[in-house]
Amino acid sequence: MNKRWSVVLSGVALVLVATRMFAEEGPRSVVFRSPSHRAALTGNLETDLFARTYLAFTPRLEQEGDNSLSTRKSPWLAAGLSLVLPGAGEFYAESYWKSALFLALDVAAWGLAIHFDKKGDRQTTFFQSFADEHWSVVKYAQFSLEYFIPTERWNEYAGLIAPGSNPPWQRVNWNLLNRLEREISGTPNGRYYSHTLPPYGDQQYYELIGKYPQYNPGWDDAELPYIYSETNVTPRFKYYAGERGKANDFYRTATTFLTVAIVNHVLSALDAAWSAASYNRSVHASMRLQYIPTEFGYARVPCVQVSVGL
Repeated sequence: MNKRWSVVLSGVALVLVATRMFAEEGPRSVVFRSPSHRAALTGNLETDLFARTYLAFTPRLEQEGDNSLSTRKSPWLAAGLSLVLPGAGEFYAESYWKSALFLALDVAAWGLAIHFDKKGDRQTTFFQSFADEHWSVVKYAQFSLEYFIPTERWNEYAGLIAPGSNPPWQRVNWNLLNRLEREISGTPNGRYYSHTLPPYGDQQYYELIGKYPQYNPGWDDAELPYIYSETNVTPRFKYYAGERGKANDFYRTATTFLTVAIVNHVLSALDAAWSAASYNRSVHASMRLQYIPTEFGYARVPCVQVSVGL
């Protein structure tokens, strides 16, 4: 009879525990206690018959604040960690393989972005030095004046080119040069003069001299008088344009890897939140000894704790 009631009470207790666990939010744990084999009869019929029954199988529902459930993971914290450092949130959620994968991808993306950015810097230094050595704004300004402006009007551009041995970009009056370019662009023969040259050292300065035939006469291998056409550019012009293009390719590649790194941060944050939520939904089990009060003091009984996150 006692055994039968023990089974019935155990079944009812399990149903009550399961109902409460699945009806409420948050992780819950059930502790199953095995009976102590050292319990002795007390001589009290009620105690001997029913107390032993309850001790045979006693489920206990532990609330969310219980210390045994301190391993619950926060999806928000996981996402924040991975947003700062990809893989950190996955590590926090104990998804170690994914943590290593996101971290490795981040290191690779940033490393390649920095690598190609530095290659772009070196290539930029190279093609700018090449331009300083082989392209002369003085030669370009002199050709523009002599080829497009009548001799009797040259005095209007007095001071355009200063004598001396300074570098070409220090001998040209940039305001007069830009005025000359604008005037030429309005003449029937000046259709190739579509731009005014930016100051020396400007990024556009180095771009334009290797991009438009307008600036071809400034290269040291250009033969004057120069005949304009879309394809009639000097070997120096073509070489310089190619070297400048390499620098742009390096910078574009660096930007691509930078984009990969940023996307990796976002994806890792989303995955970390999902991993933390999955961790909370998983089942965790542990075994420990627990002291149970009896008529004769405390008895140690083994307990199996199962934690279920919902």
